[in-house]
Amino acid sequence: MDVIDCGSFRPGPGGAADFVEQLRVPTLSFGTYSIPAGAADDQSPHAEDEIYVVSSGRGRFTSGGRTVDVGPGTALFVPAREEHRFHDVTEDLAVLVFFAPAYSGVPGS
Repeated sequence: MDVIDCGSFRPGPGGAADFVEQLRVPTLSFGTYSIPAGAADDQSPHAEDEIYVVSSGRGRFTSGGRTVDVGPGTALFVPAREEHRFHDVTEDLAVLVFFAPAYSGVPGS
């Protein structure tokens, strides 16, 4: 068993959005994504399926032509290669991120 310190808001340098991988096995990877209020989420589609779980903060999320409000407890599934992003972040977002299989870093578009 591994105990992972996660779900806390930890912005990147200069207050930018920041992803930190916490765990990796061949079939799954897990990390945390912090997006400060007002910051841009400039991610590109991934080659892996992805699940987001918002642990704190508020904003909006667009994927597959649909936009939803997000806040604590919101869970989102994004299939591989689908354009998606958080936006209109009004409260610092802390998001748990799960990739299956493990995140490769290879763009999916």
